Amino acid sequence: MSTDTIAEPMRFDTKIAVLLREDLEPWQRLNVTSFLVSGLGTQVPEVIGEPYEDADGVRYLPMFRQPVLVFEATKETLTAAHARVLSRALPRAVFTSDLFGTGNDRDNRAAVRAVATAELDVVGLAVYGPKNGVDKVIKGARMHP
Repeated sequence: MSTDTIAEPMRFDTKIAVLLREDLEPWQRLNVTSFLVSGLGTQVPEVIGEPYEDADGVRYLPMFRQPVLVFEATKETLTAAHARVLSRALPRAVFTSDLFGTGNDRDNRAAVRAVATAELDVVGLAVYGPKNGVDKVIKGARMHP
């Protein structure tokens, strides 16, 4: 029996959370979530688990080692969460409304760089860190339905 199949649940003292603005279309929610979590995986290596392998020995890429919790909130709550994540200096990724009009990474980065921090129209935010710190950042948000 592999140690990976032990029935005892794993507990994490950290949390990965994605916060989405509640007025996004379904396709936008999926798009924003996928972009946001890709940022965390590249800069916070401890969130990534081991590669997968099926019974035939076919290998697959590693994924997050823990659940990603997705929340939604009003524009005001998201704006407050953005300010809180910056003040706590937690690893974060941001998605602004301007990114829906771009088609590549270079233009995405230019669109964010063109707007002052306080003026960003944040539609999505991903954050990683200690559970209590992440909970304080996303305060006022509710689990995504």
